Amino acid sequence: MAVHGSVYAAPHRVVSLNPCLDVILVNVADRDQIAALSHFSREDTSTIIELAKAFPVSYETAEEVISFAPDMVLTSRHSSPATRNALARVEIRTELFNEPQTVAESIAQIRTVAALVGHVERGEDLVARIEAALTAAEPPAGAPELSALLYQRNGFSTGSGTLLDEMLNRVGFTNAAGRYGLVGWGNIPLESVVADPPQVLLADEIRPDVPTWADRVMRHPALKSIEGQMKRATFPDKLLYCGGPVLIEAAKALKDARDSASASRP
Repeated sequence: MAVHGSVYAAPHRVVSLNPCLDVILVNVADRDQIAALSHFSREDTSTIIELAKAFPVSYETAEEVISFAPDMVLTSRHSSPATRNALARVEIRTELFNEPQTVAESIAQIRTVAALVGHVERGEDLVARIEAALTAAEPPAGAPELSALLYQRNGFSTGSGTLLDEMLNRVGFTNAAGRYGLVGWGNIPLESVVADPPQVLLADEIRPDVPTWADRVMRHPALKSIEGQMKRATFPDKLLYCGGPVLIEAAKALKDARDSASASRP
């Protein structure tokens, strides 16, 4: 949720210091309103790498942000407190956002950013596209739930109380992270997954040169006895961390994984 001034006019030069706010901003603002995005927008975990190349990027130092002459800066709880304090001292308008933990919170964030940049209608269009994607990803009536685990580098996963936990439930998965005791974000030991495997293991694309943690699980000798009971499906790392427009692609990826796993069940 943003804080500060609803009395302001729509800004002409906006700087974003957060990758998830970057993704929303490029969808609702005019191109010439965007003074800079965060440097994360050009990294491998970004869903807007190519689009971000059209804009300057910031590494979040106060001096750099001020050099863009912004009339509004979008920040998050993860943004540098020192930079936020410096911007306050020179009276540059900032809007502070929390990290959404539900679809409803993510949609509210879209509407807030769209209103801040003066394009409420673009926010509503984006919300409608997200809601349509979520509806399209719903499981068929009567379809059995499948247990699934999002399993990323070094066993990093997401448990209850997160946006992705809700997304898993919406598309017909039961989040297996709960049975390993995970709440929020954290690491699940490979041994725990091998001892009590989910029906579907969701991980980034398979790369022969860089096996993922999930690939290590799938090749574990202990799984020979239950071979065929656990499926590996793709869920790209870049869809892990943001809501907003990313939910559209995430919903489709989860639906495809569910459909593939369901089709291969005996």
